[in-house]
Amino acid sequence: MPISIFGFSALWSPYFLVILLFLSAVFFYVTINWRSKFRVSEPLTKRQAVLFITAVLVLYIVKGTPLDLMGHIMMTYHMVQMAVLYLVVPPLLIKGVPWWVWNPLIHLPVVKQLFAFSTRPLISLILFNGLFSFYHIPLIFDFIKMSEPLHGLYTIILFFFALCMWWPLVNEHPESNGLHGLKKIGYIFANGILLTPACALIIFASAPLYATYSDGSSWLKAMELCVPASTLSSLNLSGPELFSNMAVVEDQKTGGIVMKIIQEIVYGVVLAQVFFEWFRKEEEDADKLTEAALSQHNKSMY
Repeated sequence: MPISIFGFSALWSPYFLVILLFLSAVFFYVTINWRSKFRVSEPLTKRQAVLFITAVLVLYIVKGTPLDLMGHIMMTYHMVQMAVLYLVVPPLLIKGVPWWVWNPLIHLPVVKQLFAFSTRPLISLILFNGLFSFYHIPLIFDFIKMSEPLHGLYTIILFFFALCMWWPLVNEHPESNGLHGLKKIGYIFANGILLTPACALIIFASAPLYATYSDGSSWLKAMELCVPASTLSSLNLSGPELFSNMAVVEDQKTGGIVMKIIQEIVYGVVLAQVFFEWFRKEEEDADKLTEAALSQHNKSMY
């Protein structure tokens, strides 16, 4: 059965698109036209503009296109959403927004202490990976997916802690006490290890774990997150099997595997960047030490 039966709004989320376009317009107005209002600022670079636009575009793809609808039908698409939303969008956003725009945001009275606490490397590791794993406990997962307010709130909270988790690795704030060198590499490996249990739970399960992907009535209730209840009531739907030939357990396993693969690719790319950055810095430091030693040697000869 084609997913077009759910209507244009469910497929393309026009209101979400309008919100993203509005926020993008505000971003460029602030960083270009309103830059002089900041106590300290720098010109917006092409790299930052491209990264920000990419973050917004990827965010719309995973939350505003038919991919979002399919994420409520098949576990595979849901895990693609989760991987991209929490492992790809946050680092793009952190690097795309200039540090002098981040600065007043993270120093707001309510945000300052929470952000300072949540971006401590060990705390951020535990909070993000703990909340991600907690979300995928079957009882919790089904309960949240069948409540629109809870689902929206949990998504926002998890995204915030994803930003906090990525902050020590990729932020470019000049006053940041972020990680450096080998500590970054250890941090990435720790992230990969802590996310593994949630993926393993899904990959190695021999029976369907989530009622919202296997039980017709629970699935229909969860579908209200992206399709109006009035539209659903007018359709004669029995369950997600109408839109996929894949067995529930196989879909579940595939979702866990896809999540792990995307995680490994993202962390692998970041790990390579961190390693070469560390290696280049070590070479530069070695060259400086050599030059200083030669200079000192030459001085001692005259």
